[in-house]
Amino acid sequence: MLWKESISLRRDRLTFAMMTGLPAVQLLLFGYAIQTDVRRLPTVVLDQSRTFESRALIQVLQNTDNFRVVAAVPDRTTARRWIERGAARVALVIPPEYQRNIRRGHTGEAQLLIDAADPQSSGAAISGAQLAASARGSQLLATRYAITPPVVIQVRPWYNPAQQSAMFIVPGIVGVLLTITMTLTTSTAIVRERERGTLEQLIVTPIGKTSLMLGKLVPFLVVGYVQMSVVLVLGRLFFDIPIAGSLLLLYSLSFVFIVASLGIGLLISTIARSQVQAMQLSFFFMLPNILLSGYIFPRAAMPEPAQWLGALLPLTWFLEILRGILLKGVGLAELWSELIILSVFAILLLTVSVRRFAKTLD
Repeated sequence: MLWKESISLRRDRLTFAMMTGLPAVQLLLFGYAIQTDVRRLPTVVLDQSRTFESRALIQVLQNTDNFRVVAAVPDRTTARRWIERGAARVALVIPPEYQRNIRRGHTGEAQLLIDAADPQSSGAAISGAQLAASARGSQLLATRYAITPPVVIQVRPWYNPAQQSAMFIVPGIVGVLLTITMTLTTSTAIVRERERGTLEQLIVTPIGKTSLMLGKLVPFLVVGYVQMSVVLVLGRLFFDIPIAGSLLLLYSLSFVFIVASLGIGLLISTIARSQVQAMQLSFFFMLPNILLSGYIFPRAAMPEPAQWLGALLPLTWFLEILRGILLKGVGLAELWSELIILSVFAILLLTVSVRRFAKTLD
């Protein structure tokens, strides 16, 4: 029996390759990509002082390596829009009287507005602000300003002021559960029909192959919405997760993500020849979604190549939609780019899957 199973495993090259090669790939990928030290947070600056002291403060803030200035904004409204879109995580506001207060011997105050929906990123921003204020204060004391303290940066966390991890994790569970359910069940459902020999019976029926596949996918679409509703209700009841935006918009945008996830499962079903292979490929796809999408670890802490890989995952963009609507209360005007990207994913994945599926049945 041992010899028989060894021969079978050797002949099943795809399964053997996945069992031996995928763990090595995952180890190298995730060991390199997963980092918890958040650095170089995208930051916008509202410098209303435009003086030597304000420029010195900005430079000191950047020198902490916790912030990366991406733009200068003209007012607070624009700064808020940058944060709501997710294009910036931090906004530094320097008031007009900043240098004047320092020159008069008073405390120079600035404000740091932080997207605290991600506790790890907000924690890095707060520590960076304290470090920058201390560093600049030391520089001013060295020049013999009689001020105590010379510089204060007031930190104002938005969206999750208490920095509760549940506020960050629970909305993401919606996307993770949809990914797991839609991908795993779809990939095994098609292969199961092939293993039982019933797929050929379905093909000879009058319905076309596209209709056959849509008939397989639509029930899972309904299941996805049921799962999503259950998680949102329980998150509200047990974790007090806010629903700051429109639920109708959230459910509407979720459609393209669910379709994209179903397309991934369908694509796996056209590659795998057995349910074991389908499950292995599905789980190999799950780990990057959990680790590289920003569900647990902030993407700002990852190296750029890992961020590029994360951008190829539909879950990465759906998490921006979930946290944007539930925590920030943003609308379609701030989420249109995520919607377009997810729509491209959904159309591309379904198109490739249908074509591959048709070829395997000829």
